[in-house]
Amino acid sequence: MGWDNSRPVPWQRLIREWLVYAAIMSAVFVIFFRGGNVVGAIAGVLVSGPLYLGFGAVMAKFGYQRQRLKDVRAKPAETAETSDSRETSTRSKPAPTSRTAGGGNRPKSATKRRR
Repeated sequence: MGWDNSRPVPWQRLIREWLVYAAIMSAVFVIFFRGGNVVGAIAGVLVSGPLYLGFGAVMAKFGYQRQRLKDVRAKPAETAETSDSRETSTRSKPAPTSRTAGGGNRPKSATKRRR
């Protein structure tokens, strides 16, 4: 897809996602880097905000729209229901082969002994 100025940018969603990321990463940095340079790590997280928003806006203008977790979770349940009903109605039993004991390569019975 090409660039389209009329495509909307989901600013609220981008900001909300970045705020969640920033909060989690700041907490991780504070916990793991207690004696180190926590200020520099948190400053790096804050600098990532405009970069994330800018990249997200450009991707939205190109037509990229990330699926929500709600949509991702609902999709496998729908496809499982439809695929189960299709498979049972159109799929037939495969032909027997030598590996499924339907072929002619069966072992001789134990009653006939060779000497």
